Amino acid sequence: MQASESREKIIELLTTKSVCKYKVFDNTYDSFLQIKELLKEIANEVKADLRKKEKDIPVEYTERGKYEAEFKVAGDLLIFSMHTNIFEFPKAHAVMQSRYIKEDRLRSYCGVVNIYNFLSDSFKFNRENDIGYLIGRLFINRENHFVVEGKKQLGFLFNNIATQHIDKKSLKDIIEAALQYAINFDLLVPPFEEVKFVSVKEMNQLTSNISLRTGKRLGFNYKAGNIEIK
Repeated sequence: MQASESREKIIELLTTKSVCKYKVFDNTYDSFLQIKELLKEIANEVKADLRKKEKDIPVEYTERGKYEAEFKVAGDLLIFSMHTNIFEFPKAHAVMQSRYIKEDRLRSYCGVVNIYNFLSDSFKFNRENDIGYLIGRLFINRENHFVVEGKKQLGFLFNNIATQHIDKKSLKDIIEAALQYAINFDLLVPPFEEVKFVSVKEMNQLTSNISLRTGKRLGFNYKAGNIEIK
């Protein structure tokens, strides 16, 4: 390939793919800012509703940084985390089979907001060995179309990237679906064989900081582009 042809190819990529990725990032970040505002609103609304019912249940929104926010309700903690890179779906992914994507491959480039579920006590007592779960992933493209991969409602309510356009209502629906799932996702007793041995060091620590793992147990595996429920 001639040097001039190489240069033209570079310019073409910069003016198409790179410009697309910058647009995707801007869209994803704008949506993440909306997510933060919605989390604040929902926290205030839930607290007001609980006061009416005279129920003293902790509900709290906390900004963890430019690309992270958390929502604590009762014993659950949801962390919303925006990835700063742009991704494309694998060729075998269902999204790639959409006519909407096939018409324009650049539509397959998406920003990602991950939603994690932890026990709030894991952070309160600094239990560094505790585990959390990725319960949902929000993908947003350059046209502000979106799709969600995730558990229960998160996985089947928001699965058509061709028709779904991100807005305040859709973001609120995603957040509330994540909250419902987390609250219903219960902490299960770990198998006896996993916790029957305890070291002297562990017993000398505060009970709240014991290094045995605590986490909600639900059998599922992440496969490429899909969540498989056991």
